[in-house]
Amino acid sequence: MEPSSRRKFISKSAKAGLAAVIATQGLGTFLSSCAAPKTITGTSGIKTGFSQTPLPYAYNALEPWIDTETMDIHYNKHAAAYAKNLNDAAKDESVDTGKPLEDVLQKISKYSIKMRNNAGGHYNHELFWKLLSSNTTTAPKGALLSVIERDFGSLVSLQKAFNEAAKSRFGSGWAWLIYTEKKQLMICSTPNQDNTLMDIAENRGFPLFGLDVWEHAYYLKYRNRRAEYIDNFWKILNWEYVQQRFDVVR
Repeated sequence: MEPSSRRKFISKSAKAGLAAVIATQGLGTFLSSCAAPKTITGTSGIKTGFSQTPLPYAYNALEPWIDTETMDIHYNKHAAAYAKNLNDAAKDESVDTGKPLEDVLQKISKYSIKMRNNAGGHYNHELFWKLLSSNTTTAPKGALLSVIERDFGSLVSLQKAFNEAAKSRFGSGWAWLIYTEKKQLMICSTPNQDNTLMDIAENRGFPLFGLDVWEHAYYLKYRNRRAEYIDNFWKILNWEYVQQRFDVVR
């Protein structure tokens, strides 16, 4: 077998195996089955560690949609605090930080509020940075687009539903597009720093992308104009990375 054909065969076989696991054994088993670390084209992978990783771009890279000062404060103050407090909580609760953070999130009901808040805050932000890019395609394509059209009718319909979920999240929280155990896309939101991997989440699934709607994410530039911030999110969403996440779970 030629090398290129072998690579294609292995890739198809791996995706088929992952699909079977998530369909028959559930989200928790599926996430546990993902190798760690699993490299995804220029990122640190699907699995999340307990340490803050460097931003994949400069603080001013997302101008004018996200201003330099907001990015600096968001990463170096807010996100850094979640990482520090997470490690403090992990030490207090004898958590093995050599294992993926996802293992903790799936059993978060067994841990303290401090662990819940900071594990969620760290995971959510580590994912968020990877979801943003100043040099990206403006729309999904291929299999991901097909599933979006199947479940929402069109990309425009998905965007409208997501925008509404982000705008209507009372107080602080996140809006999500997730892939569920039923192999369907779903839009939902979570309060505070919760996410859909947690066993306490109202809607559970694998996050394909999420938007931070805490005021610290946008207030310096947008003031109270959350809707404008949400609209501009689509201009910097890294659809290529979303596609890669989808390819792993579908």
